[in-house]
Amino acid sequence: MAILILVMVVAVAGIILIDRSQTAYLDVDSNPEFAPNAYLIRHVNVVPMTSDTVLMDQMVLIREGVIAGIADTITEAKAEVIDANGGYLSPGLIDMHVHVWDKYELGLYLANGITTVRNLWGHPMHLRMKEAINQEAVIGPLFYTSGPKLTGPEYIGDDNRQLFTPEEAGSKVVEYKERGYDFIKTYNGLTRELFDAIIAKANALDVDIVAHPSANVPYRYHFRPEIVTIEHTEDIVQQPLEYQLDTAKLSEVVDWYAAHPTTAHCPTLVVYHNIYRLLTEADILNAEELNYMNPLIRAVDSKAQYDRWIGTKANDSTLVGRIKNQHDFHLYSIKKLHERGVPIVAGTDAGISITPAGYSLHQELNFYTQAGMSNYEALQTATINPSRTHDFLTNQGSIEVGKVANLILTENNPLEDLDVLKNPELILVRGRRIKRETLDTFKQKARNRNNLLVSALRYAENLVIEK
Repeated sequence: MAILILVMVVAVAGIILIDRSQTAYLDVDSNPEFAPNAYLIRHVNVVPMTSDTVLMDQMVLIREGVIAGIADTITEAKAEVIDANGGYLSPGLIDMHVHVWDKYELGLYLANGITTVRNLWGHPMHLRMKEAINQEAVIGPLFYTSGPKLTGPEYIGDDNRQLFTPEEAGSKVVEYKERGYDFIKTYNGLTRELFDAIIAKANALDVDIVAHPSANVPYRYHFRPEIVTIEHTEDIVQQPLEYQLDTAKLSEVVDWYAAHPTTAHCPTLVVYHNIYRLLTEADILNAEELNYMNPLIRAVDSKAQYDRWIGTKANDSTLVGRIKNQHDFHLYSIKKLHERGVPIVAGTDAGISITPAGYSLHQELNFYTQAGMSNYEALQTATINPSRTHDFLTNQGSIEVGKVANLILTENNPLEDLDVLKNPELILVRGRRIKRETLDTFKQKARNRNNLLVSALRYAENLVIEK
C-alpha cells in the first residue's frame, strides 16, 4: 500500500510539473519581452474613456507600470520609444464575470485585449494564480476572485458551499477574507436568514458581495450597499418576471435599479444566447472556438449542456422559439436599463458551457450595441464602468495619469468598429509590453491543450479543501 501511495504521489507530481513546463511561456523571467521598462508611445490617438472623444496625435509615457504622462510633446530620454504610427490607444478591457480553469486562459484573455478579470467561482488554485500574477512571476490579466459560491442547505452540488446556520454563513465571510479572496459571491438558494448574516459580516469587514440572485428572497432584497453587482439578465426574467416576458413588470425592476445607482448590473448575455446555439447549430461541439475551452470543461460541462438542451428540445417543440424570444427580451431589458442610466458592467460567464475565455467578451459587447448602445457606451461597460464598482478597480478603466498602464493599441478606432479590439497590435499589462506575435502564440498554445488530467486534479483539490 505504501508503495502504491508513493507511486501515485510521484505520478501526480509529474503531471503537475509537466503542466508547469507547458505553461512556462507565461513566466515573466523566461521571456525578455515581458521585462519591465519605461515606454514613450508616440504618434498615438488616445481613446481615454473619460468622455466620448479621441485625443489626436499624443504622446503617452509609461513608467513603473503606471501612466506617467499624456501630452502633445513629452521629452523622456530614458524611455524606449514605441511609434504607434497613428494607431489608437484604449484602456485594457475588463471581463467582470469569468470562470478560469488554467493558466492557458490567462494568455487567451490577454490575446483578446482583456487585461483584468473577475473570477466568480473561487478555488484554491485561483489564490495561487492571483499571487503569481500579483508578484509578477506570471504574465496575465490582473486577477480578482471570489471565494467559493455560498448557497443554502437544499442547493446540493459539488460546485457550491452549502450553509446551514447564520453563524456558519458569517464565519465563511471571515474565512474567505483571511484566505485572500477578494470578495464574496452569493448564489441561488440562500435564505433571508443566511443572506442577512452574510451581509452583516461583509459590512463589518468591508468586503464586497457579488450576487447571483437567490430565488429564496425577493429580487429587490439584493439592492444593498454591500452588493456591488447583480449578475445575469436572465435572472430578471426567471425571478421577478416569473418567466413572463412582461414589459410592465420589467419597468418596475428597472425602477428598482435606477433607485439604487451604486448597484451595477452584469448581464452575461452571451452565455444564455449559447443555449440557442446549442439548440440550433448541429455541430456546435466541434466549433472552432471550442478548441480554446479547457478540455475538462469541454468534455464534461459543454457535453452535459448539449445533452440537456437537446433532450429538452426533443420533448418541447416550442423550446427554440422561447429561448430566442427570451434572448431578444434580454436585449430589450439592457436597452431599458441603459436608458435609465443604470450602470452596466460587461461579463460573460466565460469558462462554462460553450463560452471560451476572451473571445466571448467581444460577442457580449456586440449584444450591447444590438440593444441600442453606441460603440462608446458599449466600451464603457468593459472599461470605466467596472472601475466604479470595487475599490480595487478604481485605478483602471481609463487612460489618465496615475492609472495602471493596462492598454490596448489597435490600428483603427474602436469607437468606429469594436471588432478591432479582437486583434490588438500590442497590449500593455501593468506596463509590460506584449507584441502581436506573442499574443498570437498565446492563442496557439491554448488551442487544443492537453491538460484534462491536471485540471481534474485541481478540481479534486477544491472538493477536498472546500467540503
